[in-house]
Amino acid sequence: MRGRYWLIYLLLLVTQILLGNFLNLGQLITICLLPVLILSLPISYSSPVVMGIAFVTALAADFLTHGILGLSAVGLLPVAAGRRFLISAVFGSEVYARGEDITVKKQGVAKMALAVLIATAVYFLIFVWVDAAGTRSFGFVMLRWFLSTTTSVVAELLVMGLLNGREDGRWK
Repeated sequence: MRGRYWLIYLLLLVTQILLGNFLNLGQLITICLLPVLILSLPISYSSPVVMGIAFVTALAADFLTHGILGLSAVGLLPVAAGRRFLISAVFGSEVYARGEDITVKKQGVAKMALAVLIATAVYFLIFVWVDAAGTRSFGFVMLRWFLSTTTSVVAELLVMGLLNGREDGRWK
């Protein structure tokens, strides 16, 4: 089942690259699937491993799109670093005690949507702030953050079930 997970992970990364190259919704909206990719990583991975995967994933997405190299990594690394805290805060610490991966079926749509919303909001807060680099007004930056976050959360909610389809029905 792990091979299937990584295949879907890579296909969603390719989807992110295609979105970055061919779907331009203007200056205010950027669609990003990267935060949900990081949230969906197996619970057994330590924070340094998750941060390494996040860095490589974001760097690949930046390199293969017309983005600034490292911009996605700057936004995604804090999401990866805070992943353990976010999962414990939203789903409870028993997820780590049991060693079970987070899935829509086990945790529910509302909790998954909350976790995706928080991760995406943090990602875009940093991404938009660094991308503007003091050249845009505060209003423009906040509008871009809001529109990009809401648009991306909707897209991420549509694809999060693909990565969580690896359940085998067992409790550890």
